[in-house]
Amino acid sequence: MPLLRFLPLIEGLFVQVLLLARQAGMLQLGTVALDGTKIHADASRHSALSWQRAGEIEARLRAEVAELMALAEAADRSEVPDGMSVPEELARREDRLAAIAAAKAEIEARAAERHAREQAEYEEKLAAREAKETRTGRKPGGRPPKPPEPGPRAKDQVNLTDPDSRIMPVAGGGFEQCYNAQAAVAAGSLLVVSADVVQAANDKQQIEPTLEALAGLPDGLGEVETLLADSGYFSQANVEACGEAEIAPLIALGREHHHLSWRDRFAEAPPAPEDPTPLEAMCHRLATPEGRALYALRKQTPEPVFGIIKSVMGLRQFSLRGLDKAKGEWTLATLSWNIKRMFVLSHA
Repeated sequence: MPLLRFLPLIEGLFVQVLLLARQAGMLQLGTVALDGTKIHADASRHSALSWQRAGEIEARLRAEVAELMALAEAADRSEVPDGMSVPEELARREDRLAAIAAAKAEIEARAAERHAREQAEYEEKLAAREAKETRTGRKPGGRPPKPPEPGPRAKDQVNLTDPDSRIMPVAGGGFEQCYNAQAAVAAGSLLVVSADVVQAANDKQQIEPTLEALAGLPDGLGEVETLLADSGYFSQANVEACGEAEIAPLIALGREHHHLSWRDRFAEAPPAPEDPTPLEAMCHRLATPEGRALYALRKQTPEPVFGIIKSVMGLRQFSLRGLDKAKGEWTLATLSWNIKRMFVLSHA
C-alpha cells in the first residue's frame, strides 16, 4: 500500500501545517481542549479469542494430538482412515497450539500491565485515605479499596485479525473492536495541535502524553496556557502534572449537569483558598464564573472536529492494522482536517 511509505513523514507535515496556520494568524494556542473518540479497527470483535476459550481449545487439541500419536504408534495400521495422513494432522494441530500459545502469552502480558496499573491506583487510593485520616483525625467512611487480583481473567481476549486493537465501549451501547483516538484542539480556530491513538479505552492515562506532545511543539506556535478536559481525564496526579508543565488545568471532577439552575449559573465565586494545592486551585477556578465560561468551550471545541472527521470525511474505521499504522492514519486525518479548516478560516 503506497500510503505506508509516507506514514513516517506525516507527523513532520502535521507540524509544518500548524506553523503555516500560525504565520497566517489563524492559530492561537492559549486554551486547548483534549478529548478522545473511539474509531473501529479493521477487525471484527467476533475474531477475538478469550482466555477461557483459548484454554478450552488448547485442551481439546492436546487430547487430539495424544489420540493421533497413539494411532500413529498402533501396530494395526488398518485403523487409519483412507486418505488420512497422521503426520499432517499432527502438524496442523501443533501449528494451532503454537498460535494459541502466542495468543495466551499476549493476554498474560496485558493482564500484567493491567495489574501494575490497578496496583498503582490502589496504592494511590490507600495513600489518599491515610492522608485524610491524618488530616481529620477520623477514620474515613466507606469500604477500603480492594487490592487488584493478578493474572488473566476468563473474558480477557486478543483479536486474531488486529492484535493491537482492543474491545471498547462505543456510543449508543455495546462493545466493538476499536482504538481510542485522541486530539488536543485549539479553542477558537478548532485546529488540532496534538493527535494520538492509544489502546486504552479509559482516557485517564492520556494527560501526560498530551502534555509531552504540546511541550514538543515548536516555540513559534506560542504557549498553551489552559487545558480543558472532561471528567474521564481527572485524577489528582493529572492536575499536578499540568501544574508542573505550567499549564492551568480545567478538568471536570465528575459528570456534568446539562441544565444548571439559574442560581448555580450566576452564583458568585467562592473565596479563594489560602496557599491552595494544585487541585484546590483548579476546583476554585471551576467554581468561578470565568472558569465556568472557559470550561464551557470544551464541548464546542473537539466534538465538532470529531463529528466532521467521522461523518463528513468518513473515517469511522481505520483501513490499516496495527497501532503504529493507526497512529499514522489518524495523524493524516487530523492533518487533512486542519487544511480543510484553514481554508474555511481564510474565507471567513
